[in-house]
Amino acid sequence: MSHSTSGPTVHPQRFGSATKGGLLFLGVVLIASLSGFVLIDGDDYGLYSLLPTTVVISMALLTRRTLEALLAGALSGFIMLSPTTAVQDMAVSSLEVMQNPTMGWIILVCGLLGSLIGLLQFARGTEAFSRAAGRHCTTRRSALLGSVGLGVLIFIDDYLNAMTVSAAMKRLADKLKISRSMLAYIVDSTAAPICLIIPFSTWAIYLSGLLESHDVAETGQGFSYYLTLIPYLFYPWMALIVVLLVAAGVIPALGKMKRAEQGDEERVPESNEEQNPEQFTHRPARLVNFLLPMATLIFATWWFEIDALIGVAFALLMTLGLYVAQDMAPLNRLFDEIIQGLQFMLVPLGIVFAAFILQDVNERLSLAETLIDWVMPVMAGQWLPAITFLILAGIAFATGSFWGIYAIAFPIVVPLALSTDASLPLTLGAMISAGAFGSHACFFGDSTVLSARGCSVTPLQHALTQLPYIMIAAAISVLLFIVLA
Repeated sequence: MSHSTSGPTVHPQRFGSATKGGLLFLGVVLIASLSGFVLIDGDDYGLYSLLPTTVVISMALLTRRTLEALLAGALSGFIMLSPTTAVQDMAVSSLEVMQNPTMGWIILVCGLLGSLIGLLQFARGTEAFSRAAGRHCTTRRSALLGSVGLGVLIFIDDYLNAMTVSAAMKRLADKLKISRSMLAYIVDSTAAPICLIIPFSTWAIYLSGLLESHDVAETGQGFSYYLTLIPYLFYPWMALIVVLLVAAGVIPALGKMKRAEQGDEERVPESNEEQNPEQFTHRPARLVNFLLPMATLIFATWWFEIDALIGVAFALLMTLGLYVAQDMAPLNRLFDEIIQGLQFMLVPLGIVFAAFILQDVNERLSLAETLIDWVMPVMAGQWLPAITFLILAGIAFATGSFWGIYAIAFPIVVPLALSTDASLPLTLGAMISAGAFGSHACFFGDSTVLSARGCSVTPLQHALTQLPYIMIAAAISVLLFIVLA
C-alpha cells in the first residue's frame, strides 16, 4: 500500500510545476470547448462530442481523482453548448439528475446498504463470517475462489453483490495477504456479468422489457426470449471464466495488479473497521448476526419482484430489531452506526451523481448517435455482431451509461441485423455483452465505484488493476463473435 508522507517537508518546485501543468491543462480544455461553440453550426458536434469524455479520462489519469474529473468533463460540454450560460445549465442539469427516479433509487439503495454494512461491522457480524470462512478458506486460492462463489450466489442485483461480497471478504483477504485491488476485481467480475448470466436479476428484467417493447419478443415472452440469448452473452461468460482462472492462480497478477499484490495500491479510509475496538459492540461475534441479515436481504429482494430498495429496507429493519433483541448496544448508538454507514457512501454517490451529469451533456451532444453514425457503413452482415460489441462497448465505457446504451442501440441494431441477414441472437448477445463490458470496465461506472468503495480502494486504482483481465475477456469475446457469425 502506498502512503503519503506526513512530515513537514514541502516541495515547492514540484507543487508549482503541478499547478502550472494543471492550469495549462484547464486552459487547453477551455480553448477546445470555446472553439467547439464557435466552429460548430447546428446540432451536429461531430468530433467535438468526444471532448467531455476525453477531458474526464485525461484528468482522471493526471490527477488520480474521479469526482473532479467528471465534473470538469461535464462543464467542458456545457461550455461548448453555451459558454454564457454553462454554469446555469450545469446547475439545472444537476437538479434534473437529482429529480430523476433512477438517481433517487440509487441514493436510497446505496445509502441503506452502507447503513446495513455499518451495522454488520459494528455487531462484528463481518468478523464472525470472516472467521467462519477462514476455517474453510485457509489458502489464497480457496479464499479467492470462495469470493467468486459468494458473488455468484448474490446474483439478484449488481449493487447488492458489490457491497455484500466486499464487506464479507475484506478481513479474510487481509489475513491471507490478498490485495484489496484483487478483491475488488473479484467482486466487480461477479456483479453485472453474473446478473446477466443468471437471469433472475434486475438486468435481465430490464432487458426482457426492451425485447418486448421493440417487438423482438411477443408481449409476455420477453423473459423466455432472453433465456435463449444467454449462450450468446460471450463477454459475461468470458469475464467469469477469466476471474475463475485468476482466482485459481492459472492466470498470474498482471500489470498494475502485480504491483498492488506487492503492497503498492491506493487505498481510501475505512468506514469504522479495524480502527478502534470501542467502535464495535462488546458482545461476542456471532455468525447469525451476519447470515440472517444477508438472507433477509436476498430473500426480500427476490420476494418483492427483484426490488433491491425494498429488500435492503427490510434487511435493515430486521437487523436493527435483531441487534436490539440481543441488547447489542443502546438504540441511539445503533442509529449512530446507521448514519455513519450512510456517510461512508457519500463519495461514491457523488461520483455516480457526477457521472449522470456527464451522461446528460453527452446526450445533448449526441455522442452515442454520432459514434454509431460513423460506423454504420461497416455494421453489416457477418461483421455486425463483432462491430456491435466493439462500438457499443466503447460507447458504454466512454459515457458510463449501460442501460441507456441498450435503449439507444435496440432500435438501430435490430433492424440492421434483420436487413443484413446477420444472426439476430448473436447480434443481441453482442449488444448485451457490450453493456456488461462497460459496467465492468468504466472507472466511473456505478458497479466499479461501489466495488472499489466496498474494498476501500480508489475507483481509478481498481479500474487500472483489473484492466488487463477485462481486455483478455473482451478480446476472446470479439473472436467468438467473428468466428460464430
